[in-house]
Amino acid sequence: MSGRRVGFCLSEKKRRRMNLDAFAGLCADHGVEVVEIDLSQPLASQGPFDVIVHKLSDVIVEAEHDSQSQQLLANFQSYVSAHPSIVLLDPLPAMTQLLDRFASYRIMSKLHNSLRDWRICSPPYLEIHSASDMSSVQQAMVTQDLSFPLICKTRVAHGSLSHEMALIFSAGSLADVHPPCVLQSFVNHGAILHKVFVVGDRHFCVERPSLKNFPSGPCDRKTIFFNSHEVSKPESSSHLTALDEQMPCLPPPSSKAVAALARELRVQLGMALFGVDVIINIRTHTLTVIDINIFPGYEGVPQFFSSLLSHIESVLEKQTAAGPQAACGPSAQTASL
Repeated sequence: MSGRRVGFCLSEKKRRRMNLDAFAGLCADHGVEVVEIDLSQPLASQGPFDVIVHKLSDVIVEAEHDSQSQQLLANFQSYVSAHPSIVLLDPLPAMTQLLDRFASYRIMSKLHNSLRDWRICSPPYLEIHSASDMSSVQQAMVTQDLSFPLICKTRVAHGSLSHEMALIFSAGSLADVHPPCVLQSFVNHGAILHKVFVVGDRHFCVERPSLKNFPSGPCDRKTIFFNSHEVSKPESSSHLTALDEQMPCLPPPSSKAVAALARELRVQLGMALFGVDVIINIRTHTLTVIDINIFPGYEGVPQFFSSLLSHIESVLEKQTAAGPQAACGPSAQTASL
C-alpha cells in the first residue's frame, strides 16, 4: 500500500474537528500519505491523488451565488474529470442531492417500500417551494396525511441556518413558515435520537438527546423555534429535551434493521460517508428516519479513524485490482465506494 496518496479537501473547521493531523499520522504508519488540498492553488501541482476525501458543501452552496466559489468548484471538477482514476469520497452529484432536503426526503420517503420487512419508514412531509404554496398547505396536509405538530426545516441542509427549525402546533401558526422549506410530521420518540454514522461498509449508532413528546393534534401553543444542533448535543440539557411525563424505556433500534438501513442508503445514495438520524415511534416502535447528513462529525465514534483508514485501504486495493481499465470511464469514481 506504500506510495499511495489521499487528498483531503475540507474546511478549516472540519479539519480541526476531525483532527486531520492525527489521522494523517495513522495513515503514514500504514504507508498512505495524506495531503491537505488547497482549492485556491492549482490541483495539478498538489497531486497526484489516488483518492480524494472531501466535504465541499460550503463551496457547492456558495457557488449558487458567488463567482469565486463557482470557479473553485469548476477547477476541482475539471481536475477530477481529467484524472478519472481518482476515487472521490464522495461523488459530487451524490453529495449535492443531500444538500437539498427536497431531494433527500424523496429518497427517505421510498424507504418504507424497500425496507418494508424491517418496518422502517419516514414521517409524511411537504415541500414548500415559495410563499404561494402556503395557501394550499392545509389541503395538502390532508392529502399527504400530515398532522400537527409539524417540524419546519430549511430546504438547504448545510450551514448554521440548516439547524434552525420550528415546531408548529396549528394552522394559525403556519405564518411562521419561511419558504423554501419542508414541513414534516413530528413523531413522538421519547426525547431520544439515534445517530447512525456510516463509514463504508461499517456503521455505528450513537444515542443523543432529542425533543420531548408533545400532544398529537392541533393546539393553541405558540411556535417553538430551536436549534437542532444545540438540542441534540451529547451534553445538552435543554428544557425541550426534558420529558413532561414518566414513560417506559423504548427498546433500542434493532441492530439488524439499522444494518439494513445503512446498506440500502449506501446503494440509494452512492455514498460511503454519511449519517442518518433515526427515532423510535413511541406508539408503534417503528424505526423512523428523519434526516440524512453529509460527512458528519462522527462524535462518539472512537473507531472512526480506523474505520475510515480501512475503507480507504479497501478502495485502494480495488483500484489496484481493477488496473488501468479503471480509468477508462466515469464509473471509476463511484465503483469502489
